[in-house]
Amino acid sequence: MAATPPLTQTDASTRVVSLRSQHGAELLGIPSRGLRLTWRSESTTPGAGQLAYQLATGSVGTEPSVGDVVESGESVSVPVGDLAPGERRAFSVRIATETGWTPWSDELVVEAGLDAGDLGAAVIGIPSEIEGPVALLRTVFAVDALPERARLRLSALGLVDAWINGERASNARLTPGWTSYGTRVLVDTIDVTALLREGENVIVLEVGDGWYRGRMGFANRTAIYGDRSGAIAQIDTENGILVATDETWRGGFGSVRSASIYDGTVTDLRLRAQGVHEASFDDSGWTPASVIESDPARFEPRSAPPIRIVAERDMTRTDRDGAVQFDAGQNISGWVRLVVRGSAGDVVTVRHAEILEPSGDLHTAALRSAKATDLYTLDRDGEHVLEPQFTFHGFQHAEVTGPVEVVSATAVAISSDLPARSTFRSASDALDRFHSNVFWSQRDNFVSVPTDCPQRDERLGWTGDAQAFAATASTLMDAEAFWLNWLRDLEADQTDEGGVASVVPDIIRFEDMRMGEGPVDNMGRAGWADAATIVPWAVYEASGSDEVLRQQLGSMRRWVEHLRRRAGDGVVLPTEPFQYGDWLDPDAPGERPWEAKVSSDYVANAFYVHSARLLARAERLVGDPARGAEYDDLADRVAAETWNRWGAEAATTQTGAALALEFALAPDVERTAIADGLAANVRAENGRISTGFLGTPLVLFALSNNGHLDEAYLMLLRREAPSWLYQVDRGATTVWERWDAIRADGSIHSGDMDAGSHDSGGSMLSFNHYAYGAMIDWVYRTVAGLAPAEPGYRRARIAPRPAAGLDHAAASVDTPYGRLAIDWRLDAGELRATVEVPFGVTAELDPPVTAASIVTVDGAPASGPLSSGTHEITVTAPAVATNER
Repeated sequence: MAATPPLTQTDASTRVVSLRSQHGAELLGIPSRGLRLTWRSESTTPGAGQLAYQLATGSVGTEPSVGDVVESGESVSVPVGDLAPGERRAFSVRIATETGWTPWSDELVVEAGLDAGDLGAAVIGIPSEIEGPVALLRTVFAVDALPERARLRLSALGLVDAWINGERASNARLTPGWTSYGTRVLVDTIDVTALLREGENVIVLEVGDGWYRGRMGFANRTAIYGDRSGAIAQIDTENGILVATDETWRGGFGSVRSASIYDGTVTDLRLRAQGVHEASFDDSGWTPASVIESDPARFEPRSAPPIRIVAERDMTRTDRDGAVQFDAGQNISGWVRLVVRGSAGDVVTVRHAEILEPSGDLHTAALRSAKATDLYTLDRDGEHVLEPQFTFHGFQHAEVTGPVEVVSATAVAISSDLPARSTFRSASDALDRFHSNVFWSQRDNFVSVPTDCPQRDERLGWTGDAQAFAATASTLMDAEAFWLNWLRDLEADQTDEGGVASVVPDIIRFEDMRMGEGPVDNMGRAGWADAATIVPWAVYEASGSDEVLRQQLGSMRRWVEHLRRRAGDGVVLPTEPFQYGDWLDPDAPGERPWEAKVSSDYVANAFYVHSARLLARAERLVGDPARGAEYDDLADRVAAETWNRWGAEAATTQTGAALALEFALAPDVERTAIADGLAANVRAENGRISTGFLGTPLVLFALSNNGHLDEAYLMLLRREAPSWLYQVDRGATTVWERWDAIRADGSIHSGDMDAGSHDSGGSMLSFNHYAYGAMIDWVYRTVAGLAPAEPGYRRARIAPRPAAGLDHAAASVDTPYGRLAIDWRLDAGELRATVEVPFGVTAELDPPVTAASIVTVDGAPASGPLSSGTHEITVTAPAVATNER
């Protein structure tokens, strides 16, 4: 590395363009401990890089203290220590290049939240029925002089919306979101300075049951975390607490008569608490609030983005059979904002569904016991804007009935508010549409936790779906904070022995899950529980920050040691009474999706090997290198025994071969034969996908990484079922749970399954399940040719792979260092590409060459990696995959 220039020497061509913490730029009231900063730079000097950095920091409004020069090229997730609870601290940074020092960056102000012991409020509530009327908690408080800064600290055992002087305090929805409530509940910090007024002020909290006390899971359980819902809130300023929840508050009910995540909301506007936001409101008939005993240590500052409205779509209208049907043109999670004209007492019913029956009716069978219905009773004559509260639906279609004039309908989409990280387009409209479908399935299912589906009586954080999709999720969106939050719940719900639940947060009991002959244990199932190791590693690769490995190392160790104890002296895992296996293998019996072609014992031990190897890598990075060597040795021994017992038969299946290749189960001398056999299988089947949830994320990598790109493209671009693009041709706007959810003749799969419990039935059919979309990470890395050669893209790999019929692709990834992008096209027998490499990144060029190819970069023969800047690349006589049958 070159010598750091003197502090007096300036670099006018380079500047720091952004500075943020690991919690993002917008989140207020973040955890006070373990703050890390990341910054990006831009330069007009090609190939410029950071040699050193210097931080300036201090309390807001004071002269900053300038730190020492740190000779380092690191600019991602740089530790800067802890904050005091409630502290507001300003940071700025400058960097040194070979030319000199940049100007200081714009100031970043970071504000810590309050720890549990610093809250002066209590959780309060009033007696209420489960999923009955939404409670209103209210008090009046005085403000003698408007403060410089006022913060609302808000949370609930349940869900809460806060209003101050008649104005909604926050644009977040379903606050505080879903966590493992027995261990941790998030507290939002909201700037309410502008909502206060001198004199009397009114705060109203609306409280619903949500995930805390409402009906959740296919066993229809209620009160899973507690038998009372309540809220906690306080408003504090630089001079202390203005108001806090306690027994002096009073509570009553208003227009929302019931609110259920699964069933929807019933609203009678005639029962609206008129004037509740006014200080003069008479609440003498209301009930005094009471304190709900709760461990204060459970409450902690929010560390991940909240749920917000992320899109609104005008819905198209069709009048039929006395009803009005609306189509959003996109399957979403959210609700319908309806404008109607009617009379007092009119009842309006809004039902939701993902698809329509061939008859044109809503297809509601897939909802199982979830009603997904919102009802409204109008309180007056005239126009009304109707929206539900404390619920969401998975839907594209809605049907409105009632004696009213329906003016308009808007589909309101919600999600955890994660920034989009990437873009993709290609010569294939169908592939582009599928890419969009995967993005929307992530958006629709990342609602506080990574759920399986957003519509039926489930919506649970299935760990198998999460691990399969984690790499793609982290390519499509900046999801690091989201995953860090969920992984803490995964660890919180681990058993003392290290077992990991099938769903996180874990609300499943042994008798809830029935597969075939009886109930099954949801703990420690292969490919599901391995989310404990796979998700942290995927986040590390995408972000370049080892924070996730440091946070989860203990959890990762406990899971692998749990597996080692189960194996005992036998090296490999014993046969279990139940495994999910390669779930939803298209050749498995439709009603028994766990009965895949490949042995469940083989699959279980393959993931045992993979988890042990991931833990070994994490140990070498942030733990104990000696333990890393031990876990590598363990993995090698388990791999050898697994291959000896099950390998030959397993390799005859697509998933078995993909696991053997990608998880390095087979001896090196057998890899070529296994890859050739997999390719022959794919070609014999004309690209037919024969993998389930566990094999699908791996099979394209297994082909392309072992010299069989033609077969990978044959599979990718197949249009007949089962395939990814078949879904597009059938009108899908999100990813399906079953490959054949809608059959070629237009009929809808029954979803029947030899499983289920209680009133939910056995139906398993969702049109919004992201697991099969996990191959989009391969599309970015292989079709577009953008991949991290080192975690976080500090070194990138540029390796586009054109194919017949796919002669153009463009993509970008918003790396921690800046925008990495490519736009390539086959033109007159050449591949021409424009590549953007961000500051601080070098890119290895791996073009699609033949023996006759000549590669030039910016008009000169290619030599060495690409430095930062924009480059024009030409490849003559490029290699082009055939994808012919």
